[in-house]
Amino acid sequence: MKVDGTCHCGRIRYEAEVDPATVGICHCSDCQVLTGSAYRVSVPASAATFRLLSGRPKLYVKTADSGNRRRHAFCPDCGSPIYATADSDAPAAYMLRVGGLAQRASLAPSRRIWCRSALPWSQDIGAIAAIDRQ
Repeated sequence: MKVDGTCHCGRIRYEAEVDPATVGICHCSDCQVLTGSAYRVSVPASAATFRLLSGRPKLYVKTADSGNRRRHAFCPDCGSPIYATADSDAPAAYMLRVGGLAQRASLAPSRRIWCRSALPWSQDIGAIAAIDRQ
């Protein structure tokens, strides 16, 4: 599936090919802090299909508990997360942040990882009051 995305302010635009069956939720504590939320939703795109169309993201390198170094890319103006990848000049794949993709409604997660770090209240939000607008 071809996807296209942008940061919140529109400075960064990109496109890629993804497999909708590979969308995942990560509950690790790094994703919680880096998103300011309970989890992160991402989809992998091979480096061969990822194209940055405009702008240049700012990069932040994080060393994970595993020792792996990951480059996190975000807009230097609005702070929107764009992707994470291996700390390499020739990464094999980009983990695109689903929230920035125009096709996000079609990208339902099919798996969850790092569930041992999940916030207990994030597991079932169906009973929380739902209001259509603020």
